[in-house]
Amino acid sequence: MAVKDAVAQRFAELCRQRGIKLNELAVRAGTTPSTVYSMMDPARRNVSITTIKILCDGLDISLEEFFSGPEFDDLEQEIQ
Repeated sequence: MAVKDAVAQRFAELCRQRGIKLNELAVRAGTTPSTVYSMMDPARRNVSITTIKILCDGLDISLEEFFSGPEFDDLEQEIQ
């Protein structure tokens, strides 16, 4: 799995666990829904670490908690 895919899956799982939709994640984080939806779109999935931090703040979790998810255990090598 690629890092961008893992990030999208992790946010989807955290939202599912909390019973919130992606729109609500955007509202909680103070960002636009289009920011969240573009991160989830497999064709785009452009997300910065700053955006990840903002979304984590909206979920009231640290970056450490976010990246400790199982989605990040077996990532593909990014440098080929």
